[in-house]
Amino acid sequence: MPISKYEFQIYADYHQFYLEDENSPHETDKVWDLEGTAHNRMLGVGEGLIAVGTARYETVPVSVELHDSEPVLELEKYSRVNECSLQVKSDKMIISGCTEYPPDAARIPIEPATYRVRILYGNLETVKDDWEGEDFYVLQMWKTAEMREISILKP
Repeated sequence: MPISKYEFQIYADYHQFYLEDENSPHETDKVWDLEGTAHNRMLGVGEGLIAVGTARYETVPVSVELHDSEPVLELEKYSRVNECSLQVKSDKMIISGCTEYPPDAARIPIEPATYRVRILYGNLETVKDDWEGEDFYVLQMWKTAEMREISILKP
């Protein structure tokens, strides 16, 4: 069970949204690589920032869960699962669509630390075009001792 859970409706302009440290440099142009690797895995990572790719170019439901420890992984419930590390230096994270004005975006209170973030992508197969589908996204976070590479747990 999460110790805190936050629910959002995020406009996924350009098929993406961001979760970032409030004080990150917000260098979103550096998270999507030219080779397309980040795009193919639907996850880009930068300093204090993760960009989550979405199936729809539309408002999507997003949950952020903070956990005491690594939660049980239920792969069968999701279409895709990725993990990455996120260094949070401030006491707030921003969650926003890529064209949202960051000062107006939602904030999530958090303890500064290194976190592992598991991105669970649900119902991707229901998306028929850019506008219609039942996709949803869950970001589970827990503190970890060190930064680790991106893991693709379910492609």
